[in-house]
Amino acid sequence: MASGGYRNGIPKGTIKFDRPLTSTPNVRPSSIKSRLPPATGLRRSSSGSLVGKDDAGVPGRVRVAVRLRPRNAEELVADADFADCVELQPELKRLKLRKNNWDSDTYEFDEVLTECASQKRVYEVVAKPVVESVLDGYNGTVMAYGQTGTGKTFTLGRLGDEDTSARGIMVRSMEDILADVSPETDFVSVSYLQLYMETIQDLLDPTNDNISIVEDPKTGDVSLPGATLVEIRDQQSFVELLRVGEAHRFAANTKLNTESSRSHAILMVNVKRSVVGREADNSSESDRPSHLVKPFKPSIVRKSKLVVVDLAGSERIHKSGSEGHTLEEAKSINLSLSALGKCINALAENSAHVPVRDSKLTRLLRDSFGGDIARTSLVVTIGPSPRHRGETASTILFGQRAMKVENMMRIKEEFDYKSLSRKLEIQVDKLLMENERQQKAFDDEVERITLEAQSRIREAERNYMDLLEKERSRYQMDYMDSIKKLEERWISNQKKHNDGGNREFLFSDMQAQAESVAKENEDVRRLLQSEIKLRKEAEEEVKNLKSQFTSEAGGNADILKLRKMLEDESHQKKKLEEEIMILQSQLLQLSVEYNETRTLLERNGSAKTGNGHTASMGEVFEQVGLRKILSLLESEDASVRIHAVKVVANLAAEGANQEKIVEAGGLSSLLKLLSSFEDETVRRVAAGAIANLAMNEANQELIVAQGGISLLSVTGADAEDPQTLRMVAGAIANLCGNDKLQMKLKTEGGIRALLGMVRCRHPDVLSQVARGIANFAKCESRASAQGIKTGKSLLIEDGALPWIVRNANNEVSPIRRHIELALCHLAQHEVNAKEMINEGALWELVRISRDCSREDIRNLARRTLNCSTAFLAEMRRLRIDC
Repeated sequence: MASGGYRNGIPKGTIKFDRPLTSTPNVRPSSIKSRLPPATGLRRSSSGSLVGKDDAGVPGRVRVAVRLRPRNAEELVADADFADCVELQPELKRLKLRKNNWDSDTYEFDEVLTECASQKRVYEVVAKPVVESVLDGYNGTVMAYGQTGTGKTFTLGRLGDEDTSARGIMVRSMEDILADVSPETDFVSVSYLQLYMETIQDLLDPTNDNISIVEDPKTGDVSLPGATLVEIRDQQSFVELLRVGEAHRFAANTKLNTESSRSHAILMVNVKRSVVGREADNSSESDRPSHLVKPFKPSIVRKSKLVVVDLAGSERIHKSGSEGHTLEEAKSINLSLSALGKCINALAENSAHVPVRDSKLTRLLRDSFGGDIARTSLVVTIGPSPRHRGETASTILFGQRAMKVENMMRIKEEFDYKSLSRKLEIQVDKLLMENERQQKAFDDEVERITLEAQSRIREAERNYMDLLEKERSRYQMDYMDSIKKLEERWISNQKKHNDGGNREFLFSDMQAQAESVAKENEDVRRLLQSEIKLRKEAEEEVKNLKSQFTSEAGGNADILKLRKMLEDESHQKKKLEEEIMILQSQLLQLSVEYNETRTLLERNGSAKTGNGHTASMGEVFEQVGLRKILSLLESEDASVRIHAVKVVANLAAEGANQEKIVEAGGLSSLLKLLSSFEDETVRRVAAGAIANLAMNEANQELIVAQGGISLLSVTGADAEDPQTLRMVAGAIANLCGNDKLQMKLKTEGGIRALLGMVRCRHPDVLSQVARGIANFAKCESRASAQGIKTGKSLLIEDGALPWIVRNANNEVSPIRRHIELALCHLAQHEVNAKEMINEGALWELVRISRDCSREDIRNLARRTLNCSTAFLAEMRRLRIDC
């Protein structure tokens, strides 16, 4: 239930920080002790229960923590001109309550939790020690006390459905208990009740609305036998029970709280843990001689109980505006809280009489304050408003008095005779199984002897069959040797014909290679066609010769003629090979000339050598041809492949050539090189060529459609060379500037690949990464302004924000400029504000708005801060002027 905008969530304009826990110093016990008589000696109940590890027990003072609620929306307006009535000093564990502008009272607590304290920290300093004690066998109580609307239910009963970090003490306690217990041997059960108008009602069964309190006349233990008890096996079922209970709890709308709890909620978690008999005996009765330890000693069961009490808030009628039935509820709440306060006062003053029977609330909590088997933690919740200073002072004094109360903690144990019975049954079963095992061993021995005899018979039969098989194999080998000799004689006669066939096979292979070159040369194509025709005629001749070999004696002349034709074909093949080598040498020469021309351009200026450069690239197209250059990308010669990819990369740098390269299949060839070759030079130059092509928006979608993002991501993850990483990062950065590719870049790992390349730390690589992030953030900002995108930034989802904040003031100017732009664009979308504040981006935006060297970025940052409500609220809280 919400409490003034705080119970179900942190109010708007506040920030939640998860701080690391500091070590808690030892708390000095109070000098005032309870006069309730502690149990002495080792007590046994009729069921064989054991209470306590020793005679005196373990003393434990009630630990008290104070938690300050941040201002809610109403207080931000009504108390805007007034300071908070309290000042917290968490490092000293002190709280100052202002009387006026110049005087204040100081109080010390076990823990002081500011308005920024996370739910996790509250649990670990308030409830976790109690939960650990419950798991060790002690009873424990966690209770929240305070004025209505100060966040008691938020602290204890928050379920955290929307935000798991907002889970309260109830949910986190059960998480720790279930994580520590064993499902096979331990038992956890829950009851959830409410004390409403002095009647105890079951929140898990609304029809059970008048549960009586039963006290054991011997031990004085308080129990509620009529309450529903539900076994808990997993966290989800427990959360569902809490949700059902919260739905049945009484609440009302008052001036102080829109959903004010009108009942005290009590969660009872019963933990039953089994301890092995010998280990429990050593831990609890170590003074006994070892010879008294008997076999089959019964296990010891430790029973403990965790009570979490969400008290209804105290209220003043003239402030809450309660009337009618709500007024009667307020009277009942105040009476029960008053009775609790009287008990605390009596215990703190070491009074002889403690009025625990004045209210059902005090009867239920008699063990929690001044009892003999419980460890208690109290969290008092207060508000900052000076209008409620009186209620805040009353709450603080209640906590101060509670710190003077001491409990004596004891472990409650009992013998587990059921477990002993199960052990004896298991032992009987083992003896029966041993008897059956021995009988089975005898039967197995008889069967083994029988099988051994049968095995020997089979062995003799197998030896006989082996001898027969060897004899048969010997005769068969002789037969095969005879056949082999005949085949060798026949093969020697056919040797000449076989040589001709092999030459034809080799020629066909070279013919296939020559056909790929013939596409560029018409003369070579006609020559190859004629050669193919001759080859077919030769094959027909060979077939005819084979058919006539046995009958025609004059076939030798035809064979000689065929050999001559084959020699002619071989000569033609050599000519084709020479032409291919000439083409490759021309390509290499043109590549060298182009490199020299580029060097002259860098030295003397583009104006002086521009004509030569244009002529060199023109020679590449005219003398070699683009398709032929692209075909050399698949050459087996590494040097040819490297020169070819360099030529393609240089061509791709000119916008006029990019369309021709893509149409000729150059993009596909470059992507194939990037995925299949491990040579670092090839990958670097191929990535650079792809980056040049990615500057054209028309090519970007083609790159993505052919899996370019995934290939670039894999290359960026594998490469170590800074220049290769720079090329890959540049290609991805160009793709980040396309509005249509935002989701593709996230799902295929483009953003994560950019962030992964920062491991290189080279300024050129980091500059490309920063440029890509700035392009991506700009596209997202544009989509948000147009209403196309509504959710949180994909960059933040992929974890880019911490790196952006760290490098916002990088000493390298290009990196800093891109990161500053990225921060400004991310901040323009309000949904990103919370994450950016948590990561410290607000301070960088303020710095950019003041100190950025570029006026346009400085104005953009200032305009972004002034347009964001979240940033403005945080700046007011931190007293920052933009």
